[in-house]
Amino acid sequence: MSFFNKLFGGEKKSYPALDSATPLAKQLEPFRSGIEGLAKEINDPMEIIPSSDTAYVFLGKPPKAFGIAWIREGKVNNFRTLSEEKGITDMKLQIMSEKLRKAYEKSESANRFTTKIADHDIVVTSSDDLERELHEIIEQ
Repeated sequence: MSFFNKLFGGEKKSYPALDSATPLAKQLEPFRSGIEGLAKEINDPMEIIPSSDTAYVFLGKPPKAFGIAWIREGKVNNFRTLSEEKGITDMKLQIMSEKLRKAYEKSESANRFTTKIADHDIVVTSSDDLERELHEIIEQ
């Protein structure tokens, strides 16, 4: 690893390609258009944790510097939309963010794959435990 890689965040991890015939890939399909929209708007790395009705998207470099979005019923949501819709305070959002960080850290051994969506290499994570925790944190 070069000095600049250490200084600016390290080397990018590589994961095996996501096989389009797997259940994980099929679970991702209903969210493809929302993911494409995000990928076109955001240049940050994306990591997706799909579930039956929601795709959770870590933006940036979790667990250190990240944002989160989730796609449900064709709509992309994030902390801003959550705050506007439910009147959640900045302090509560900060607490949620810390819980999300801890949930992500616990999932670091989960199976991860890469796929290409809208010309972006996207990481797809298979973790029922992480998906469940994300759902609980966001829906609280």
